[in-house]
Amino acid sequence: MSKNRKMADKSGSAGINTRLAHIGNDPQDFHGYVNPPVVRASTILYPDYETMRDRSQKYHYGIDGTPTTEALKDALSELEGAAGTALVPSGLAAISVSILCFAKAGMHLLVVDSLYGPTRLFCDTVLSPLGVEVEYFSPFVGDDFSKLMRPNTGIVMLEAPGSNSMEMCDVPLLAGIAHDRNKDCIVMMDNTWASPLFFRPLDHGVDVSIHALTKYPAGHADVLMGGISTNAKHSAQLQSSTRAMGMCVGGDDAYLVLRSMRSMGVRMRHQEKTTLQIYQWLQSQKEVSRVLYPALPDDPGHELWARDFSGASSLFTVVLKDRSPDQAGVFLNALRIFGLGYSWAGYESLAVMPKFDDRQICRGPQDGTSIRLQIGLEDAEDLIADIDQALAAMVAGDS
Repeated sequence: MSKNRKMADKSGSAGINTRLAHIGNDPQDFHGYVNPPVVRASTILYPDYETMRDRSQKYHYGIDGTPTTEALKDALSELEGAAGTALVPSGLAAISVSILCFAKAGMHLLVVDSLYGPTRLFCDTVLSPLGVEVEYFSPFVGDDFSKLMRPNTGIVMLEAPGSNSMEMCDVPLLAGIAHDRNKDCIVMMDNTWASPLFFRPLDHGVDVSIHALTKYPAGHADVLMGGISTNAKHSAQLQSSTRAMGMCVGGDDAYLVLRSMRSMGVRMRHQEKTTLQIYQWLQSQKEVSRVLYPALPDDPGHELWARDFSGASSLFTVVLKDRSPDQAGVFLNALRIFGLGYSWAGYESLAVMPKFDDRQICRGPQDGTSIRLQIGLEDAEDLIADIDQALAAMVAGDS
């Protein structure tokens, strides 16, 4: 282990940007090169029959990983405080694979209703035919969560804040109840919004932390990847199950994510600062009913966010007061800097009109049409000016 790596592993003393600069690989493993090599592999040769028979060399086949993917796994495990990490082709794959690794026929699954929409589609169309019963619950359930637990409740799926509508659930409380009622229940959490820089689920009772690496770790709108990190109790099963499913990623993409992670802390803090500047401007705009963002003091989830999270990401939702979707569409069409596109957490600012019609409990804002904004790395003044002229175009469209 190099001096750099030893320093990085002292997570209690080294700052997050110091750790991000050094985690993931030991330069002395690669002749002193700071960045790990990009290894592309399918076939890996054995020196002789005995080595092949005993599988006594480190790598066996490309699907098992390479030095490049191993470096990224090590970095993520260190950030998450995890015993191990698996890499999969997308954020949605990280969710679906996590569930498939541990779900079984006859199991009862509890899923927070304010979750990422494609997760619900997976639960409803894939899990149900496999004999897994899925039940959705309110993020505000609190202590009443114990009433939902059954003897066969094997998985609890959380997301905080909620997708698009930003509801906060009490993660430590729900995880504690789940484990008290069923010691074998596995608590999972989609932690993409905060990333392990602003919230570490495993430190709050969660067993499996799920992260769309497409977002902040990659950060440049050019890579699809997901990460699944687990505590020691579930690490072996995660590794064996993902291997059995053939889950792997390429060395080029792993390298891009690892390279981008070096600046992840700086990017996230800059984007957080810009987001708060834009909020301060938005709250004075008469066309805005409210802003959904747990970092705001008047947000219903602010107390939970302030207790458990160390920062806020650059994704939030604006409710345009008493506006129809068509009127909000005029606003979207008028934007010049904000792009109209899905995903988020990249360097570019984006805007979309989210839908909440697939939910059973959290129906979404009723006082206007919601617009989700992702704040990129542009200057705050330019983004504010863009929103301002788009609001003006929407108002002009009334006449």
